[in-house]
Amino acid sequence: MKTKAILRGLLGIPTGITLGYFITIISSLAWGKGLYSPCVTPELVSLMGNELNAVILQTIFYALLGIVYAAGSVIWEIESWGITKQTIIYFLIGVSVMMPVAYVTYWMEHSLAGFLAYLGIFALIFFVIWLSMYLAMLYLVKTMNKKLN
Repeated sequence: MKTKAILRGLLGIPTGITLGYFITIISSLAWGKGLYSPCVTPELVSLMGNELNAVILQTIFYALLGIVYAAGSVIWEIESWGITKQTIIYFLIGVSVMMPVAYVTYWMEHSLAGFLAYLGIFALIFFVIWLSMYLAMLYLVKTMNKKLN
């Protein structure tokens, strides 16, 4: 299991970076007024001294998030755990990394309201993705069962 988690984590690096940059492109399309904004907030640029350092830090965090989510996916293969326990543990792993990253990079407002809003958005996105995957797997199981009958 450890080896599988390590290998998945390594594969998660390019995935995390790719998804991170995809998000910056979408954000730029929505709010960039025709310009590409690699950093969501000017506070991160200010904190890091310049935009290049901010982008480097953000890229490191994208890689870290990719590692955590990919390595953590081995949780779904622990058959002795029920889906509820798997979901809660995976959520807690994800949120325990995402929230500090979001705080340091200024992806969230530095206030209790900002923290709670970001946590709510994170939980909503997590739930939508989880539900989509659950329903897709349920459909596959039903399809396989029909073929067996």
